[in-house]
Amino acid sequence: MAFVPSFGPVRALALGLALVSIAPAYAQKTTVKTKNSKVKTKTSAATSAASEPKEVAAAAVPMEPIPQSPGVSAPQVVKPELPAGWLADLGAAQAQAKATNRPILAVFSGSDWCKPCIMYEQEVFAKPEFTAYAQDKLVLAHFDFPRLKKNQPTAAQLKLNEAAAAQLNKEGDFPLAVVIAPDGKVLAKTGYIAGGPAAFEAYLKKVVPTL
Repeated sequence: MAFVPSFGPVRALALGLALVSIAPAYAQKTTVKTKNSKVKTKTSAATSAASEPKEVAAAAVPMEPIPQSPGVSAPQVVKPELPAGWLADLGAAQAQAKATNRPILAVFSGSDWCKPCIMYEQEVFAKPEFTAYAQDKLVLAHFDFPRLKKNQPTAAQLKLNEAAAAQLNKEGDFPLAVVIAPDGKVLAKTGYIAGGPAAFEAYLKKVVPTL
């Protein structure tokens, strides 16, 4: 019976020492779990952020000529210069059409980015043959919408161009040639016509037989 009390304190001391020795290990283990939990949370957040698509503002890309491989001719992207006599104000063209009883040819162009527009102007409207033909038959009006900064019109001219487009080219077609009667009625609209001045003149005569 005396053995039990003497054993009790020893057993209690041993148990206490065991708990003390286990306590740091348990605390460390808990700390590791906490750190691991933090790491997992951060990793999950990073993974989630990486997997979600980000909205990126689109950058404006200038319409510059595309470099070509050696031996391949590059498309000519040069702003054509039209001969004198082309008006850039639809109101002025309409007034002149009424005064002279001539139809208007209004051309909408993107002269530094639209390849058919450039071809149209180089092959037809800038040709001396067309200038001679139109001199006593048509009122010529031209509305250009370039994209390159160096070719931008003045603010006043841009306003005139937009007003003409709002009236005659709401669809935003390029190139577009509009034939308008002296009284303001739109007779026909067409895009690029291949074949030079002769082919374009033939088209005009179909629209306005008196030309």
